[in-house]
Amino acid sequence: MYESIIKKEKKISVIGLGYVGLPIALEFARKVKVVGFDIKPERIEMMKNKIDPSNELSPEEFEGCDILFTSNPEDLRNCHFHIVAVPTPIDEHKLPDLTPVIKASETVGKILKKGDYVVYESTVYPGCTEEDCVPVLEKFSGLKYIEDFKVGFSPERINPGDKVHTLPNIIKVTSGCDHESAENIAKVYELIIKAGVHRASSIKVAEAAKIIENTQRDVNIALMNELSMIFDIMGINTFEVLEAAGTKWNFLKFIPGLVGGHCIGVDPYYLLHKAKELGYHAKMIGSGRAINDGMGAHVAQKVVKLIISKGKEITTSRVLIMGMTFKENVTDIRNSRVIDIIEELKKYNVKVDVVDPYANKHEVLEEYGVEMADAPSGKYDAIIVAVSHDKFTDLTEDNFKELSAPNGIFADIKGIFRNKIKDLTYWSL
Repeated sequence: MYESIIKKEKKISVIGLGYVGLPIALEFARKVKVVGFDIKPERIEMMKNKIDPSNELSPEEFEGCDILFTSNPEDLRNCHFHIVAVPTPIDEHKLPDLTPVIKASETVGKILKKGDYVVYESTVYPGCTEEDCVPVLEKFSGLKYIEDFKVGFSPERINPGDKVHTLPNIIKVTSGCDHESAENIAKVYELIIKAGVHRASSIKVAEAAKIIENTQRDVNIALMNELSMIFDIMGINTFEVLEAAGTKWNFLKFIPGLVGGHCIGVDPYYLLHKAKELGYHAKMIGSGRAINDGMGAHVAQKVVKLIISKGKEITTSRVLIMGMTFKENVTDIRNSRVIDIIEELKKYNVKVDVVDPYANKHEVLEEYGVEMADAPSGKYDAIIVAVSHDKFTDLTEDNFKELSAPNGIFADIKGIFRNKIKDLTYWSL
């Protein structure tokens, strides 16, 4: 398989051209022949015109790529090495929603041929690839796993907005269903990964490695969030505590904050689901999720109390929220926990305005039912800097004072304005 790919006798397909799939497709297309497939024709048209719908890649990064962008699954028939890079979200009950990865498996299964490879990059619980996806491939192809086609798992490690830890510069974990496929898959990825490849001993090990990367961060952030609530009661600043504790060489430098996005705020639920299915109640992981999911409401309730402490009527108060994306300097609004602050404030009949220079207004309205403001207007009883976009961090207290009503509250979730706010009532996690 590897030899045929590098000789351009066989093509690679990438199914799902979002934050993960498009960078992979373009990297491979600089070396070998690639077909990039996405179910949304409007996104395909944008990519044909060298426009990344996710606003992560520049037009120049499409140059010199041997790639066919298509929304027609028939174009996948001429490919032999299929990479599945679709989202793996959770549903309203916080249970794994495997719909995208199962649908992608159906699409690949319908065009799968003897000797083909299928590699999954979508984050799943250990066992999902072989227990949930492989049967779909077999059903729709009529072929037999391992005997007729090979499967592997190589978890994505794309970090949206990060221009340093880009795809070629991050060690890639790879795995296969047998020794032959494991080696072929590793060698194919070595074509584009400068940092090197780690060969996991099995598909399950690779799946587990990915899911604990984000679960570990989730649990550590949950500890910081719980500490921030304790320190708030004590009247001390969490970031000052962490600054002092961080002088020890082996202190882990996690900070409190909202935990959203399509990885840290989602992946632990996949592990919780699988553990429960196996009869084990994962206490620490579940507690961490509960703490982090409650942080938006905690921030809103604290702001409400501070407004009331100033002798103001809460039902006539106005709050400005700065930031709607799930992290700084990206356009991605998926699973943004800023919505939790907004919904909690609205329970108190607070008038909320939301601004964000990166978030698409139409997407926010469609996803969350929130109509963003073009710009702040009038005076606000509280300002909440929820996302540390560079365009926000460059502002000064004078900028915020112009927007603040008398006795204004300034809530700084990330602690980026600590020791810079003197006249407004300052609070941070």
